[in-house]
Amino acid sequence: MASPTLRRRRLSRLLRELREDRGWTAGAVAKEAKAKSGKTRGWSASKLTRLEGAEWKRVQADDVLILLDIYGITAEEERAAYVALAREANQQGWWASFGDALGSGQFVGLESEASAIRSYESMTIPGLLQTPEYARAVISGSGQVTDEDELTQRVDARMFRKTVFTRSAPVTFWAVLDELALLRITPALAGQLDYLLEMGARSNVGIQVLPISRGPHAAMNGNFVIMEFPPPDLPVVYLEAMSEEIYLEKSEEITRYQHVYDYVQAEALSVSDSRQLIRDRLASL
Repeated sequence: MASPTLRRRRLSRLLRELREDRGWTAGAVAKEAKAKSGKTRGWSASKLTRLEGAEWKRVQADDVLILLDIYGITAEEERAAYVALAREANQQGWWASFGDALGSGQFVGLESEASAIRSYESMTIPGLLQTPEYARAVISGSGQVTDEDELTQRVDARMFRKTVFTRSAPVTFWAVLDELALLRITPALAGQLDYLLEMGARSNVGIQVLPISRGPHAAMNGNFVIMEFPPPDLPVVYLEAMSEEIYLEKSEEITRYQHVYDYVQAEALSVSDSRQLIRDRLASL
């Protein structure tokens, strides 16, 4: 389940840091790279910006080596590590087998290698905690998928994401759910509540419910996910919008959302009280 997404972001960040540490501008590096490559075309400041911003699908090892030459990286072992990272970043992600059922694959590419995930959801149960029946109801209820085969593929893809719980080093997953998400579960989908109780019993999973009675709270602007990774990779915040995916990586942005999560978690019921609320909701169905 190696993620080319995570490696692409790591390579881009490392190359950007090398340039910034040496005080080069993107334009100056592009000019030098063009001279070293011996090609009149192929290098520009915009290309370097895309490369440093992880806005690429494949990168040539020769391009990486040219940049390392410019930045004065001469140690063979270090250069080989960069080339290996580029090769891994160019690989096809496991999600490609599900077509476009998982969108661009960027989110699941990060999710699949996260060591810890914290999620806030206001209207639905997080994908990693959904049953097939609930997932099917949510996806079909969006009105965007009407083909039965496509619907099945999307549900299967969502279920496959749960391998993060069964890998050798399972992810630590913490979810804060707005009570509204529970109230939208119908009697036909009551199994979803049973599944929440089952997953919540795991040592690496925490589920808290934010009661409607708490009133306004810090996360009312929308859902978000904080993903953390083993070193040297840095945390990422994912914001879900109707037609786009937003990823925040700046340290001040990460800190702001970590504070928001802390506030929301403090407002939510404790894990044990949340389990009781889920049981009560299940009994009412």
